[in-house]
Amino acid sequence: MIDFCAIDFETATFERHSACELGICIVQNSQIVETKTWLIKPPSFPYFSQHNIDIHGITPQDVKDAPTFDEIWYEVEEMMYGTLMIAHNASFDAGVLRSCLNYYGMFTPKLNYLCSIQLAKKSWNYLPRYGLKHLAEYHRIEFKHHRAGDDAEACARISLLAFEKLFLTNNEEITDYMKLKIKKL
Repeated sequence: MIDFCAIDFETATFERHSACELGICIVQNSQIVETKTWLIKPPSFPYFSQHNIDIHGITPQDVKDAPTFDEIWYEVEEMMYGTLMIAHNASFDAGVLRSCLNYYGMFTPKLNYLCSIQLAKKSWNYLPRYGLKHLAEYHRIEFKHHRAGDDAEACARISLLAFEKLFLTNNEEITDYMKLKIKKL
């Protein structure tokens, strides 16, 4: 059976450590068991880039009473512990995670991650586009785009469909098949 966590970050500014929302979708035994979202007060608070607000709709008012990243990290890390991390455009989300940990002087866990875009390209190599929105539409997955919990869950659903299409049934098979695409945090 397959175990992984799908994650998604939204940011307040162009700076990678400016996470303002984090979503995690936990998959155990090839089933989604939990999706959790945290609003986060970024270091730039109360400043948010208007460009970023236009993308995700999260404003400084929404996060004024939210915890900072370092206040939620231990709960997040426990949910992710020992599992493969998957994100859509994973270099962005892994970069945000790394930058937040660095900003707060926190230990970076040993974590392998995989980009669901790479996975989708191996699974459906005939599609014209591989954005989360396009893949979700193709698979009739409804979600609120650019909200972290919804994006993480859509990523998890797409990844599960990709594993099924590729006949991958456990984490070892995923590691063998995708070994050149799996990166270390």
